[in-house]
Amino acid sequence: MTQSYEADSEGEPTVIRELDEVVLTCDLPEQKLAAGDIGTVVLVHGEGRGYEVEFMTLDGETIAVSTLRADQVRQAHADEIAHARPIAS
Repeated sequence: MTQSYEADSEGEPTVIRELDEVVLTCDLPEQKLAAGDIGTVVLVHGEGRGYEVEFMTLDGETIAVSTLRADQVRQAHADEIAHARPIAS
């Protein structure tokens, strides 16, 4: 399984792997996605230079599968709270 690394708040490397949850760090209005949306990594590109990420509704409907640069996502952390929002129209 491919994996990549990003730094946590203390500068320690953390691993982003396929099937990990990540948080979008920027708005992607053309895909109806907003910063803070949570997705699942389905593929790691170039040792972490980019990711294929699936974003879904709470009932399991896929909204987008997006190819993103590493700076457009960050790893989700267990001490964070998820936030629900309606899909942009």
